[in-house]
Amino acid sequence: MSADAATVGGAARGALAAGNRGPAGPAGSAALESAGGPAPVRIVVAYGFWIFLLSDIIMFSALFAAYAVLSVQTAGGPSGRELFQLRHVAIETLCLLFSSYACGLGMLALERQRMAAFYASFAVTFALGATFLGLELSEFAGLLARGAGPSRSAFLSAFFSLVGLHGAHVTAGLVWLAFMLAQIAYRGPLDFVRRRLLCFSLFWHALDIIWVALLSMVYLMGAR
Repeated sequence: MSADAATVGGAARGALAAGNRGPAGPAGSAALESAGGPAPVRIVVAYGFWIFLLSDIIMFSALFAAYAVLSVQTAGGPSGRELFQLRHVAIETLCLLFSSYACGLGMLALERQRMAAFYASFAVTFALGATFLGLELSEFAGLLARGAGPSRSAFLSAFFSLVGLHGAHVTAGLVWLAFMLAQIAYRGPLDFVRRRLLCFSLFWHALDIIWVALLSMVYLMGAR
């Protein structure tokens, strides 16, 4: 009788311990992880990247505010009406907008495993982004040749800071895109590579939004 009681007691203790540990197997481990463990990598990456984008937009907002205050401080030098060439800026804008459109097509091609269309779309994205950057650098070179450098007036200091920061972001985006294309060519479209490319896509579209605001506030309003 004592042996049977000990057996029953041991079984009960084992069942109680198993209940305290939670359900066994992968489903139980997943339930425990989702309840109190770390979040999945894709959620952490997405959350962190959105924080980065928001902080970037805050930085641009500060420069927009500074430009709004300093845009009339020409110190007797040339104003935007004398300097800005809207036809040149329109070509820049089309290049950047179409590069963003090609980026979206590339992401769709990647989801459908159409790798030829993927590479073609992102090659167009890179080419148009590089064209935009070249046009912006030629604009800066033309302004410097006319003596309208950032040290000429507060207006030009704010202009070069705002537009130059956007150009620096485009440059970083092109380097990032080249690295991502090389990574996909070498490793294939693995999950973590897809996440990185999705982050690039968000970054590139955010640059479009900032450029549209910059076009409206700096060029269109400045050329009046």
